[in-house]
Amino acid sequence: MIILGINYVFHDSSACILKDGKLLVAVEEERFTRDKHDVVFPRLSIEQCLKIANLSIDDIDYIGLSFKPTLDIHRKIAFILKRPSLLLKNFNLHLLRYYWRYRTIKKWYNSTFINDKKPELHFIPHHQSHIAGSFFASPYDEAALLSMDGSGEWATASLGYGKGIDVTEFKRVFYPNSMGSIYEAITYYCGFKPGYDEGKTMGLAPLGNSERFIEDVRQIIDVGQDGDLLIDFDYFNFDNGQFDYLNDAFIQKFGPRRLPRQAFEQHHMDVAAAFQTRLEEVALKLCKILQEKTKAEYLVVAGGVALNSVMNGRLVRESGFKDLYVMPAAGDNGTSIGAAYYIYNAILKNPRAEPHMNPHLGTEYSNEKIEAILKECKLSYEHYDNIELKTAELLHAGNILCWFQGKMEIGPRALGGRSIIADPTNKGMKDKINAEVKHREAYRPFAPSVIAEASAEYFDLTVEDPFMLKVCNVKPDKVSVLPAITHVDGTARAQTVNKETHPRYHKMISEFGKLSGHPVVLNTSFNIMDEPIVESPYDAIRCFFSTGLDCLIIGNYVVKK
Repeated sequence: MIILGINYVFHDSSACILKDGKLLVAVEEERFTRDKHDVVFPRLSIEQCLKIANLSIDDIDYIGLSFKPTLDIHRKIAFILKRPSLLLKNFNLHLLRYYWRYRTIKKWYNSTFINDKKPELHFIPHHQSHIAGSFFASPYDEAALLSMDGSGEWATASLGYGKGIDVTEFKRVFYPNSMGSIYEAITYYCGFKPGYDEGKTMGLAPLGNSERFIEDVRQIIDVGQDGDLLIDFDYFNFDNGQFDYLNDAFIQKFGPRRLPRQAFEQHHMDVAAAFQTRLEEVALKLCKILQEKTKAEYLVVAGGVALNSVMNGRLVRESGFKDLYVMPAAGDNGTSIGAAYYIYNAILKNPRAEPHMNPHLGTEYSNEKIEAILKECKLSYEHYDNIELKTAELLHAGNILCWFQGKMEIGPRALGGRSIIADPTNKGMKDKINAEVKHREAYRPFAPSVIAEASAEYFDLTVEDPFMLKVCNVKPDKVSVLPAITHVDGTARAQTVNKETHPRYHKMISEFGKLSGHPVVLNTSFNIMDEPIVESPYDAIRCFFSTGLDCLIIGNYVVKK
């Protein structure tokens, strides 16, 4: 049974292939178009999925789209009719976008499948694609389910319970009450691009003092006993279709907004800290409701808000659940995966297959292909059978390396397939990479990758974190040892590297540990600011030669400048 999953409505277009319940491949359109968060119909992703899975378009039995255009349409129309001015603003564009996306999908479907045998086409509700899809991909047979984002068709959050192949949703929260939209508004306030730069806001928050504004923020955002989000819109504009998110009352209470490229003032950092803290508190309140209703031991978190790894780390420590699962593509890019799983398990009632614990689901290039491209580009290179040891030696010598190995990851985090790596014990390494390679804000931290068997020695992390989505504390005696990956508040977004899932990456880190005494490397995504992570050797070569990187480790080859 072949199921094609597609995400194409909101942002981060993507596609995947599920075969007999096993996830074979999943890729994002941005990696091929080189347009970050691309929203175009994922034709290239679909082509790559079929190519990697060695299938033809005629092999597909079912297609799942991760949105349902008519879902909650009555709520949306009623909302707009109460605010007639919205018809003259961006909400009419919102409705038109749904129509044109639906029309594009149907046009592609009808032109692609011209034989009598056409795959069944299913439109799966957006939050079901988020949360049910994540549950079916998780290692848990039973779990509480929490999804939060800006908005789906009209929902902004979903609370539910999953057991086996059965999923029950018992609470849905609707726009404009949205923690995702609130966080976008604060991202805008801090001078960043909303819906794009929320990670920058999360990284800025530890530089601020949350106590300065937290009581004010608690008055603005609350949670009802049944899980409703209760937001005071006297401070925001996004509920009225405004593009600037915030109104004068917000500015009067919290201070002037930072404009892009302006210096940060203390109140910007304090506001970021207060709203980050409130997001965590809201999530914890929702978790308490989920525990009381479900009695489950484990939690699944999905949606764009689930990429807030600081929130996830606090949920691990304080929610009362034994552990939580967040898929590596927790945002809209992962809803193609969710839609496919939802068809297989929830609609067709097939038993669950193996969990989705390997993020390396994309394109891969053989040594032969890599060498041919290096020759085509007229580059000098050296081959090493033990590329892991050579890489460790180069790291230990203080080089900043780009690491291009195996299959590409799905999701926004580099997890050892397309990474920039460096020595985390070098105190000046963070500033050097920010200035010479990534060209990004100096305050932003870098993450560590640590072999799983040594993680407890360096990090206060009692569970595994293979997808780098649970921020934890660096052990006090290791803060001075790992200065390049320790944030100002003593935390790190650690990735635990498993030998079975990442054999080459694990071996390289282990070799580095033998040289440095610490089996930990600094790991950040192989790209520059505002570009997607590299996909092909051509992308890797271009990024390497246009930045301050020292060596390119690609397959079994080393390229130097």
